[in-house]
Amino acid sequence: QGKSELAVIMGHEVAHAVAKHGNERMTQKMAVQAVGMILSLFMSEQPAFIENLLLQAYGMGSKMGILAYSRVHESEADKLGLILMAKAGYNPAEAVDFWQRMAQQSDKNVPVFFSTHPSDKQRVQDLKDFMPRAKQYKK
Repeated sequence: QGKSELAVIMGHEVAHAVAKHGNERMTQKMAVQAVGMILSLFMSEQPAFIENLLLQAYGMGSKMGILAYSRVHESEADKLGLILMAKAGYNPAEAVDFWQRMAQQSDKNVPVFFSTHPSDKQRVQDLKDFMPRAKQYKK
């Protein structure tokens, strides 16, 4: 596989940079922290156990929201990565094989809602669904 596997990985990672996913994640984390600080100020009049309980609930809720958003970023990077592969002269269909092999090696015990990535099955299906569009960019 060699070069085609490298093209899958590079396409995916470059796609994160092109889509500015790092910037979005940083902005999101800053917003979560700001809301947490404001919530903490409003809760300071409450008994400590209530304040802690509410802040922990907020923390868990915001973490779940960030994880879901992270899965969206991963899906976007997968699709844009296919286009970048095709534009670079690689067969984007190689990505499906690559991710299927990766799925065989992954920890399938992590529930999707606790994961930063889509499920292996969903990822492969999304790639297959997007493939006709990606192939339009093939040199």
